[in-house]
Amino acid sequence: MMLVMACIGGKHNIWLVLLAAFVCVSGSWAIFRLFQRAATTTGPEKIGWHFLTATAAGSAIWCTHFIAMLAYDPGAPVAFDAVLTIVSLLVAIGGALVSFVIATSGSGRLPSIVGGSLLGVSIAAMHYTGMFAYRVQGIVDWDMTYLMASIVLSVVLSAVSLHLAVNGKFNRRLAAASGVLALAIVSLHFTGMTAFKITPLSTAGAFTDHAALQAMALAIALVGMIVVGTGLVSYLIDDRTRADSYQRLRQMAMNDNLTGLPNRASFNDRLDREIRAAGNTGNRIALVCIDLDRFKEINDVRGHSSGDEVLRTLAQRMSDLLHDGEFVARLGGDEFAAIHHAHSGEALNGFLARIETAMFKPIRIGDFDVNPGASIGVALYPDDADTKEMLINNADLAMYRAKADRTTAVCFYEQGMDETVRARRTLAGELREALDNNELDLYYQVQTAVSTGEVRGYEVLLRWKHPKHGFIPPSEFIPLAEETGLILQLGEWVLRRACAAATSWTPAYKIAVNLSPVQLSHADLPKLIHEILLETQLPASRLELELTESTIIADKVRTLHILRQIKQLGVTIALDDFGTGYSSLETLRSFPFDTIKLDRSFMSEVETSPQAKAIIRAVLALGKSLSIPVLAEGIETQSQLSLLDAEGCDAAQGFYLGRPAPLDQIMISGQISRIEDGIAAEVPLPQPTTILALSA
Repeated sequence: MMLVMACIGGKHNIWLVLLAAFVCVSGSWAIFRLFQRAATTTGPEKIGWHFLTATAAGSAIWCTHFIAMLAYDPGAPVAFDAVLTIVSLLVAIGGALVSFVIATSGSGRLPSIVGGSLLGVSIAAMHYTGMFAYRVQGIVDWDMTYLMASIVLSVVLSAVSLHLAVNGKFNRRLAAASGVLALAIVSLHFTGMTAFKITPLSTAGAFTDHAALQAMALAIALVGMIVVGTGLVSYLIDDRTRADSYQRLRQMAMNDNLTGLPNRASFNDRLDREIRAAGNTGNRIALVCIDLDRFKEINDVRGHSSGDEVLRTLAQRMSDLLHDGEFVARLGGDEFAAIHHAHSGEALNGFLARIETAMFKPIRIGDFDVNPGASIGVALYPDDADTKEMLINNADLAMYRAKADRTTAVCFYEQGMDETVRARRTLAGELREALDNNELDLYYQVQTAVSTGEVRGYEVLLRWKHPKHGFIPPSEFIPLAEETGLILQLGEWVLRRACAAATSWTPAYKIAVNLSPVQLSHADLPKLIHEILLETQLPASRLELELTESTIIADKVRTLHILRQIKQLGVTIALDDFGTGYSSLETLRSFPFDTIKLDRSFMSEVETSPQAKAIIRAVLALGKSLSIPVLAEGIETQSQLSLLDAEGCDAAQGFYLGRPAPLDQIMISGQISRIEDGIAAEVPLPQPTTILALSA
């Protein structure tokens, strides 16, 4: 060891030695960064990275050797054999390439040790090939002990370095591998130079230009660093590209492509972390499930591009309203979820108010506004659940409760909701089965002229007799059909069956069919009605469609346009439940309705309430002034009928005139009864087939 240090200190230019050491250390660090990339790739890419690593390794080893050789002062003139010098570089590159390929060819220690040992042999072969290219005017002798020691050090240290690199999962081990490889190169060279003995045959000076040799050493160092740097830059560019690709993939994996909000995977990860944190701190968190009320309607009527725009707008609104610690995600379709640190009831209510405002504020799309609305369910951890799954389930149950209750948009989870919501979901499935299995029954109610008692027509009604639960009120299953989208299928079935049945009636009475708001919002409704009329051969004038004013107000311009298309077919239109809700005179002015149906609530109070009687008179006067017949609903007594007759009401329907019933119960010996002066009379009429309508 002392002889090696003496050789370095006494026979070398220390500045060039330091330059060689710098090239060696920096080159070793770059080598293993490139080697790490090669070890993590496959196929042709792996071969490319191995070649780049071997080129950088061979250049670093070769440059270290020749800079150190130029730093050596033999005391005699020197020169270099060009061919052997180039061969030594190729030996270094080729040996490194084979070594790296072997080291990554399999698992376990053996491949890395074999590859590392071969790398040590390659370093030694490069060194001694380069020494043979070293031409000195003197007698050369070798100390075989130091020569063999240099080879052993190169092989052992190289094997250790490559083993560390192959099994190095952390930067510290890669740094250690780089240091050991640099030590292998340096120890080989200077131990080998200690074995190198020269007896000069000529004095130095006249034949050796030391300044030129130093310049050559600097040039070699520069070229070597350029080669190594090129490899390192390639690594950095690829690493940056990989990082960007990983970030993009992570963005795609954890965020919703349409809205940019976190997706379901991100939501689950965040909720897990929030529950763990809440468990450690004892704080509460609120999980908020959000489901849009009319998203399917928007998609069906406006198209999917409009639906996408609604989702993007709502997502941006919710992102803008978030405060510190709040989180919102899109779970899929029209479902969203939010997480809030429920430090106080006031803060939670404020958060829910912000969400509700964002959900119910109209959205402008093109030249029209849509109001998606939402049902919002809230569950608290740990108050309502002690696991993530239970918390999600309970918030979901609360959301369905909010969807069922039209009086509120936000519903908190309460014990007992499980059974209620489960029953509602079951009922929705059974309603679909009832339609498929023809379990729905047909009821209809007579509509008569008040002054003569003559039958004007029949309002067609739909009834469902559940095989286990008996009759299910329309007020329960019709909203359920609207929520699930089944209402469109029900509505088409109703129109087709009702029109087909009425074609066989004599006299040719009218049939009145109620329209759901969901049906009316469908752009193809006029086309559907036209097709059904052509298919059933029912004259359009015998079909009357009933709708409430609240249905029109939701999108007045578009709805009135659809109603005008329907009216052009010859179908009559009745404004149902007049006197409740908006009851806007502007609606009557905007569209020529064929009938105004006075809501039954006024008739129930007409005998006791002067105000109710005044409203009835006002509506009847309004109808006369606009030349629109008025039909009063809910007639249950003779005095009510007499009052309407005295006030000049056109038509009426109610339990007193005829309760809704199946056709076979209304038929009397193949005839349908007619109310005339309060006495049932018989009017010949062939028994009609099944008639359906959506009505309570």
